[in-house]
Amino acid sequence: MILSKKWLNDFVNTQNISDKEFAHMLTMTGSMVTGFEPSGHELSRVVVGKLLSVEKHPDAERLQICQTDVGQAAPIQIVTAATNVQAGQLVPVALDGSTLAGGIKIKKGKLRGVESHGMFCSLKELGLTLNDFPYAIEDGIFIIEEECEIGQDIHSAIGLDDVAFEFEITSNRPDCLSVTGLAREAAASFELPFKLGTPAVKAGGGDISAELKDVKIHDAELCPMYSARVVKDVKIEPSPRWIRERLRASGVRPINNIVDITNYVMLEYGQPMHAFDIRFIDEREINVRRAQNGEKITTLDGQERTLTSEMLVIADAAKPVAVAGVMGGEYSGIMEDTTTIVFESAVFNGASIRRTARALGMRTDASSRYEKGLDPNNCLPALERACELVELLGAGTVLDGIIADKQFEEKQHSIPLETEWLNSFLDIKLTEAEIVTILNRLDCTVKEGLIYVPTYRGDLEHKADIAEEVARIYGYNNIPSTGVKGSAQGKYTLSQQFESKISEVLRAQGYTEIITYSFISPKYYDKVKIPQDSPLRKSIVISNPLGEDTSIMRTTALPSMLEALARNYNNRNLSAALFELATEYIPDENAAKLPLEQKKIVLGLYGENNDFYALKGAVEVLLAKLGIDDYDVEAFADSNAYHPGRCAKLSLNGAEIGILGEIHPLVTQNYDLDIKLYAAELDLPAIFAAAASEKQYKPLPKYPAVTRDLAIICKAETPVIQLEKIIKSSAGKLLENVTLFDVYQGKQIEEGKKSVAYSITLRSSEASLTAEEAQAVVNKIIKALGKVEAELRA
Repeated sequence: MILSKKWLNDFVNTQNISDKEFAHMLTMTGSMVTGFEPSGHELSRVVVGKLLSVEKHPDAERLQICQTDVGQAAPIQIVTAATNVQAGQLVPVALDGSTLAGGIKIKKGKLRGVESHGMFCSLKELGLTLNDFPYAIEDGIFIIEEECEIGQDIHSAIGLDDVAFEFEITSNRPDCLSVTGLAREAAASFELPFKLGTPAVKAGGGDISAELKDVKIHDAELCPMYSARVVKDVKIEPSPRWIRERLRASGVRPINNIVDITNYVMLEYGQPMHAFDIRFIDEREINVRRAQNGEKITTLDGQERTLTSEMLVIADAAKPVAVAGVMGGEYSGIMEDTTTIVFESAVFNGASIRRTARALGMRTDASSRYEKGLDPNNCLPALERACELVELLGAGTVLDGIIADKQFEEKQHSIPLETEWLNSFLDIKLTEAEIVTILNRLDCTVKEGLIYVPTYRGDLEHKADIAEEVARIYGYNNIPSTGVKGSAQGKYTLSQQFESKISEVLRAQGYTEIITYSFISPKYYDKVKIPQDSPLRKSIVISNPLGEDTSIMRTTALPSMLEALARNYNNRNLSAALFELATEYIPDENAAKLPLEQKKIVLGLYGENNDFYALKGAVEVLLAKLGIDDYDVEAFADSNAYHPGRCAKLSLNGAEIGILGEIHPLVTQNYDLDIKLYAAELDLPAIFAAAASEKQYKPLPKYPAVTRDLAIICKAETPVIQLEKIIKSSAGKLLENVTLFDVYQGKQIEEGKKSVAYSITLRSSEASLTAEEAQAVVNKIIKALGKVEAELRA
């Protein structure tokens, strides 16, 4: 919303308030000013000059030498190529050192040997158009016909002495999309009187029924109020300068007196209006109805529009003549031979107008106001103001009477005044009388403990809205600062800290965290070969999905990881190592209950040096950093998504906590890949429950360690981790470390068996170990290994 300060002063006197102070105060009270700019701000040292004489240049056929009075001690000489200048005319003169629109600098100089001390200006060089001064010519010097004085600054001479403030109005305040609305805000902010007169229309041109028979609303939900008034003997001509100036300052292009009146009233009252040429209204009746499906209308912009039954139209007895609240029809506009018009002032359903404007791709100033919700009580005052302007401008004769169809109940909304609650809510101390004074400044009245809200303030519905109004007028800067009550210290929960630790460890190993959508396509389950009877196929179905690809909530995050790996490979990333802390959604047997949301740590990788052992190593490092070491690893072949011979299951105390391995080649083919993919899925809650919550401090050793290497012969199918666990459990407290350094199968080893070599480190915290003590530990280990048919290699 652009506001003219000169226009504003018709309703509230702000002449003694600086532009900067005005902008600051209105912003502080809730009407944000994004900037302000004086009219013609680019112009400097441009004045009104009078041509004293015009003579031909002696050496140039197209140039003329003009002696010009600019209010200085002596006339100045200006050389011009303009052909429309004559002695006695008033023209804008750019003096030496002046600046014109677009930042053009003017300096004195010589033209074909004759000095020129300035330049005459056209409309364009002043930043104006023919719409601003219709009597001027477009390509010549602007000949001023306004009343002004020689030497007068051009700003005041032609009405460029205004200031335009640009406001950012929130959608809940459509009343502020008007001069009167912002004037009310200014009056309340500066405690100044607000003056809004009642439009006075003399009329007397005969009864309206002679030209317009009836106005009827056929859908009260979409149009609660429609009013019309007729003007005859219309004279189409340019508007007077004061209207053109105000429209220009507000960013609206002047067109002609009737169109300008509708725009003027829209800006002044915030009520969009339209003027119909009555010749094109069949049967002289107006029907506000829903369009018929497939019905067509050609709008003022020349485009044919196809309408639906969801759209509201203004129609005569036979056809639609306008898209309600958006744009008039092709023949509804004002033409040069128009003699009788109908002024429309109505209110339409905001949501309906917004949907219509979007569907037709034609958002206008009118629709942008209607869609925010307007006050039906403003229709008649706006209509009367338009007719008052018609009479003021001598643009026609207003007929007696108004035809209106009113489909709304006039009722003023009230809210209880709760002084104690309001003070507590805002943490201020105002008396009830002080609160009432503030509310009165906002045009609210208080009677018997009730606050009666003006009808144009539809945003005031609850006591919290009243508190906000009091706070902004009282001044946010006047509300004392208080500390936050209660604990203001926020911190991560233990589970959040745990997840952060997981991410930190995996990132340190070169993995990149990803986030994928929780909703997937049912086809993803086919890609990872989940059996048709698997419980994992029972997914939560989204009721309003964006498409089939995002129609269900995933019960496994593996497909999401494989999609990410495939996308990276297809984008020519030669290797990738990714991880996600993903959520899976498992439906409850009771459909009325929410699904179980379980978290998984999902890893995925491919590329050179990224294989099963790299993945297993990353998982082992992760578990070690989380303080988990008492887990089992065993071969696992009960998953269709993984390679049956290259997959392992991790378990802790007999419960499965994860699975890792190479993705099945057939699954990889489903993603159109010819490389090996590896993935791991770890149960985050189970790992969280098993993780060491506290780290134990161990002092630096005082005594030396003893190392022993053990080469053990065992069955080929015996897991290495089983041997390691036996060593740890049998060695007791003296064992410090166990390291696997060799696994061998060959000619020197019996068929069906393998050799596994460990380095064990023993240390006592009380004394140096003797050879006998170390050997005793080794003997215990060998004895325990015998239970799994493992023995020391000879």
